[in-house]
Amino acid sequence: MRRRLVIVVLLLLIIFSVGILFGILLPRWLGFGASPKVYTSTALVQQVKTLSQLITVQYVIEKVVVLEDVKWVAHLGESRVLMVAHGIVKAGMDFSQLESGDIQISGKKLTMKLPPARVTDVYLDEKETRVVERSTGLLRAFDKDLEQTARQNAVSDIGRAARNGGILKDAEQRARAQLTNLFLQLGFETVEFRH
Repeated sequence: MRRRLVIVVLLLLIIFSVGILFGILLPRWLGFGASPKVYTSTALVQQVKTLSQLITVQYVIEKVVVLEDVKWVAHLGESRVLMVAHGIVKAGMDFSQLESGDIQISGKKLTMKLPPARVTDVYLDEKETRVVERSTGLLRAFDKDLEQTARQNAVSDIGRAARNGGILKDAEQRARAQLTNLFLQLGFETVEFRH
């Protein structure tokens, strides 16, 4: 008799626990009782602004740089640096200046004004950049600034090559794709961009 009572009490506890579990979880699984999230333009702008600078693309460019410093008087000779520059160029968008009017919401449709894509960083990878040849004319003193000038020229040339190669277009396309994915996950069905 006592064993039956214990079994009945255990069964009742199990049934009660399962009932509570399904009573709490089943409505959530079916979407009942969950209030739909409502986003305002201001709230979304604040969220996107936290991205600040969204770097969406990186180019790696190698360039051979030759810098010669020839003096007029032939007997002084020339100083020359031959460098293989390994440059990195990053591009993306700066969302820190977004305003609430830059995002419009109409039901499940979101329209966003994108800032222009821009190059955010250009630098040389010092581990990969190397001076292949350095020469100084016989009657010339070593020019310590020649290599630094070659590096500065390399950074300028690599940045220009990335712009000409379409880094800004790639940065904008990737930003659009990443933002579209974000907004679709937030429940919007249509995402459009304008400039």
